[in-house]
Amino acid sequence: MTEEDMQNSPAWYDAQYNNRARVPEHPAILAHWAESSARAYERPGWALDLPYGSGAAERLDLLPAARKDAPVLVYIHGGYWRALSKRDQGFIAPPFADAGAMVVLLDYDLCPAVTVEHIALQMVKALTWVHANAAAHGGDPGHIVVAGHSAGGHLATMLLACDWPAFAPGLPPDLVKAALSISGLHDLEPLRHAPFLSADINLSAESALRLSPAAMRAPAHGALATVVGGDESEEFHRQADLIAQAWAPRMVADERVPGRNHMDVLHELVDTQSRTHALALELLGLR
Repeated sequence: MTEEDMQNSPAWYDAQYNNRARVPEHPAILAHWAESSARAYERPGWALDLPYGSGAAERLDLLPAARKDAPVLVYIHGGYWRALSKRDQGFIAPPFADAGAMVVLLDYDLCPAVTVEHIALQMVKALTWVHANAAAHGGDPGHIVVAGHSAGGHLATMLLACDWPAFAPGLPPDLVKAALSISGLHDLEPLRHAPFLSADINLSAESALRLSPAAMRAPAHGALATVVGGDESEEFHRQADLIAQAWAPRMVADERVPGRNHMDVLHELVDTQSRTHALALELLGLR
């Protein structure tokens, strides 16, 4: 088998994208997330499981702002569209609430029960709810920033590209002012060829292309920042490079964090001394 054949084999795609297999310490990281999130939810003031739609999973958790007209951070969890929930990564909320933001955590239905496209549309509904209701919780509907990790990074990037007035007349075209994609997926075609995942997300060549931000024209509005761990696979670095090239007019940062893998790079978001945390604050206008 030639090197080119190996790089197009199912085993190669799995090696590039199966992050739990690539990160042997992932059980400890997941346990850390669970413990940190449980502590975060002990904080008073949460509004829990607010419905943004009629579906059972169409719920969000919200930490109100301490002052009026605060910027709004909406966070979307990862898990390859088929795992985890908002409660699993609730630990991201307190540092941004402390910095003066209103924070929203989103849930959504999971593959294979639904499609990736269905999930993307759920996120559009969720952001429409946030825009309509932010002011009631101290947030500024004119300053919404969306962040996400892995599949959540894909969804956050998609929201920056959304044609909001086409979804609902009266919505501003720049409803999302900025997106932060942490280890995001911007080209979905390779995932069709990874056996550990492909059956669950069930993408066709057409749907993978349609749902790939890197295949889209750069949006007319907003700012995009990307962050990738230095120890992530070559494909995740390529994913970041692709969106940086495709959306060059909208790019404000394209960061690599040395020594971080696909999972623990998320810890950078809540480390108040890190460049990633500072970048999020900049997008929120809090720095």
